[in-house]
Amino acid sequence: MILTTNKNEKRSKPDQEGEPEGEGADIRENRQKLFWRCRLLYVSPYTLWYRAFMILELIDKLEKQHQLTREEWITLIAGRDEESTAYLFEKARYWQHKYFGNQVYSRGLIEFTNYCKNDCYYCGIRRSNRKVERYRLTKEQILECCKTGYTLGFRTFVLQGGEDGWFTQEKLEDIVSSIKECYPDCALTLSIGERSFESYKRLFEAGADRYLLRHETAENNHYRKLHPPELSPENRKQCLRNLKEIGYQTGTGFMVGSPGQTPEQLAEDMMFIHELQPHMVGIGPFVPHHETPFAKEKSGTVELTLFMIGLLRLMQPKLLLPSTTALGTIDPLGREKGIRAGANVVMPNLSPTTVRKKYELYDNKICTGDEAAECRMCLNRRMEGIGYELVTDRGDYPDYNKNK
Repeated sequence: MILTTNKNEKRSKPDQEGEPEGEGADIRENRQKLFWRCRLLYVSPYTLWYRAFMILELIDKLEKQHQLTREEWITLIAGRDEESTAYLFEKARYWQHKYFGNQVYSRGLIEFTNYCKNDCYYCGIRRSNRKVERYRLTKEQILECCKTGYTLGFRTFVLQGGEDGWFTQEKLEDIVSSIKECYPDCALTLSIGERSFESYKRLFEAGADRYLLRHETAENNHYRKLHPPELSPENRKQCLRNLKEIGYQTGTGFMVGSPGQTPEQLAEDMMFIHELQPHMVGIGPFVPHHETPFAKEKSGTVELTLFMIGLLRLMQPKLLLPSTTALGTIDPLGREKGIRAGANVVMPNLSPTTVRKKYELYDNKICTGDEAAECRMCLNRRMEGIGYELVTDRGDYPDYNKNK
């Protein structure tokens, strides 16, 4: 790798006109001075300071080229520190503000079934968990959730559930078309797992706008560690390609800190996302559930999750990037920190309070007892507290055209 040595190198722009360049610019200037001292004193290029300087160079390269090699991803993720993280976040906020200002989009989450045919080793509603109290919302209950959400200012609804065969293709199409008929100015996101190309296409034609299908991990061996043999990483990735081909605003994502995860595997995630070019990426820390094989595993960290959010913002500056509930679960200020790291979406829960605790993908999930209005007002205050605005907007991907 060729290091930049021009002392007059142009730095990233400030977050807003007239503001100082910020902490990241000072970090870079100090590191450049240290780099040249190392060179003049013939210090080994493998010293801590030299490697730290290279991390800044990789962040600059990512901002400029929006991609790194696999080896560069590994070096950047494994070599991060507090100073380079601050430098990354400053750049991430610049691109966040460039395309979205200080606006944060809200999605009304409706968890309509916790039945699931799959047995993923990390998931609290996995098929083998006999202690889950199962439920399904009726079409009327789902529409009532949408009515509540619309009144509160939501213009995107997210239907999320396990892969539940009781909801046939016809039932799902009826629910989708009914929501769009009642709320034609709203976007509808589905997150209901792996399906056939034809099924995805028919749901799209019924009115669905977006589809979220997290790949969870892009590295095949790691995928098989997290999932039973009947689930295939190749099929998961093909489903995502199918969704893009059909015309959905397509979302993927991965867990951070899942059991056995390495910087090499996170590098594979970033490479896959760059290849796919999705419109949304949802990432959050792994949080164990007590009724799964991973019950005694450690949670992922807020620190690494935030770093990956910042990297995603630089790799795809226009991404719709949620600050997830899982972040708020392991850190009371996790969602605010996610926004400050480059995220621009939050997903309050519109599900009836009577079922929220039953949709427990991981332990200690937050906001299971709050009414929808309370969730919305709470997030409003939280976003205002860090200088952002929760807006009433569909929040589509910039330049997206469903009719292309």
